[in-house]
Amino acid sequence: MAREIVVMGAGMVGVSVAWYLARRGHAVTLVDRREPGRETSFGNAGIIQREAVQPYPFPRDLATMLRVLPNRQVDIRYRPGGMVQAAGPLLQYWQNSAPKRYARIVPEYASLICLSLEAHAPMVEAAEADALVRREGWLEVYRTREAMAARLRDTEANAERFGVRYRALEANELATLEPRLSDDLAGAIHWEQPWTVADPGALVQAYAKSFEAEGGRVWQADVTDVARHGNGWRVATSEGELDAEQVVMAMGPWSREWLSNLGLDIPLFVKRGYHMHYGTTDSARLGHWVMDAEVGYLLAPMQAGIRLTTGAELERLEAPPHLAQLAAAERVAKKLFPLGERLDAEPWKGARPCTPDMKPVIGPAPGQEGLWLALGHGHQGFTLGPATGRLLAQMMDGERPEIDMAPFRADRF
Repeated sequence: MAREIVVMGAGMVGVSVAWYLARRGHAVTLVDRREPGRETSFGNAGIIQREAVQPYPFPRDLATMLRVLPNRQVDIRYRPGGMVQAAGPLLQYWQNSAPKRYARIVPEYASLICLSLEAHAPMVEAAEADALVRREGWLEVYRTREAMAARLRDTEANAERFGVRYRALEANELATLEPRLSDDLAGAIHWEQPWTVADPGALVQAYAKSFEAEGGRVWQADVTDVARHGNGWRVATSEGELDAEQVVMAMGPWSREWLSNLGLDIPLFVKRGYHMHYGTTDSARLGHWVMDAEVGYLLAPMQAGIRLTTGAELERLEAPPHLAQLAAAERVAKKLFPLGERLDAEPWKGARPCTPDMKPVIGPAPGQEGLWLALGHGHQGFTLGPATGRLLAQMMDGERPEIDMAPFRADRF
């Protein structure tokens, strides 16, 4: 039976939830203060990462800790204020990254990743967005044979367990595929399954337009209050009130404050990131998305230019930007590939909503009938938004989801 549903948050996750619900005939309103796809989903690396069956653990080995401690790395930086504010969740993150706990988390997390492409596919088709999507995979390049060999050992296991497809490239094969990369590389792993997106924000917008074509409504407004109202819910906004039988919270890193107001404590913390677009020198061309694995940044040939994305920054959500991490990545990247001038007026900054056990929260809110959660996707909201939408729609319609959703329940914390 069709129901009135409000989805709060118009990033990849929220748009995907709204799309799958509208496809099932529900009357869905998607609410956000900005146009769809303009926050975290706008600034990512633009990869639908079918290979990413292992979430990012907290570093626990002494060598990595000593490397990170001086706070000058490209892959991760931290700020004391951010560390203090997120101390509890970060401690749990460290504990959940211990080998035995992490080994239990990986297959649970992988069950979502394995659905990523098939959940995106009908959305790409319905949105007529094929021009934005490439199905050629991406490259993870290595500077030393030792690091590449270690990565390949994990990769071989993931291929057997989770169907990951890849090809190991020797240095000469990499040079043939991407001749403008530095010749000081040991090789690369070519992840063959992932899709890459030339404009991530535009893909989310295309999905949102497809949602509207299904009868959905996009409501651009600031949310000012969320509360129970009769047998349902009322969402107050700067543009008026919305009443609904059910509400979905998909507001990414901003979800924690709203949930706290409702008496729910979901231990979210943020990993911030930056990007900048560049031209190229000497008409250089980059044909694939390329990650400098041992340094920790990525180059993506997008419509707006070559996008350089940084690693993670542990800092408060709304703290001012700290641009040294991007500058450090830029210096190294210019030696890997002939980047030209900066094309953006200023760097972009965003925040990934993370949980201490590296798994998103998908399902009903404890003790709040009619409130559903779709948040905490960490580095993979762009990848996992459609899988989340498909699974949550199944749950909301009382169906048995196609994978076990117990690992993603909110009451696990």
